[in-house]
Amino acid sequence: MQIHLFEPATADGDSPSATINLLHKDGAATYFPKVFDPKSCLSLFNGLRTALNWQQDQLFMFGKLITTKREVAWVGDAGCSYTYSGVKKFPQAWTPELLHIKHTAEGLANHTFNSCLLNLYHDGDQGMGWHSDDEVELKQSAPIASVSFGGERKFSFKHKFEKLGASVVLENGSVLVMHAPTQNFWQHSLTKTKRVVLPRINLTFRAIRQEQQ
Repeated sequence: MQIHLFEPATADGDSPSATINLLHKDGAATYFPKVFDPKSCLSLFNGLRTALNWQQDQLFMFGKLITTKREVAWVGDAGCSYTYSGVKKFPQAWTPELLHIKHTAEGLANHTFNSCLLNLYHDGDQGMGWHSDDEVELKQSAPIASVSFGGERKFSFKHKFEKLGASVVLENGSVLVMHAPTQNFWQHSLTKTKRVVLPRINLTFRAIRQEQQ
């Protein structure tokens, strides 16, 4: 695990090295390494790849519709449509694997989630630029839990108004929980890399405002 720019604050508890808060102010991002064992990670990764309908992501940039090499899947309860980068997504149904992962993430975040955005990164050339998860559908007071399976990737934060930042290498089977008001004050990104890395599936569990049925 790598931390940059300032030392993180350790979480309270009997095992201080088990969880780490990456941010000192304006929110909290708590990192839980090795939540899932390697055998479970491989089984869940393969199950997610085969059970879901993966599609190349689309987003509007500078007035043009861009199709990415990264693949995505949006899963959630009925009525949990979600719009980001100008494209509206409608949810697939939960799978048994996803419900198992969701239950674990909810326990760590101490919150109930009704939706999940999954990203499949095939190699290190695929990443995510600086952004905040602050779309209008999201409940602003709710945390976001990010679960990683597969290749390890560097995940970075930068403060929107001050020269502060942090980063961590997200390990296979790890969970990162971003608590409010982190999205109001921080941006985050998944750094691209030229080194060879295994494919990675990232799941971000969210609580969004459901459409009226």
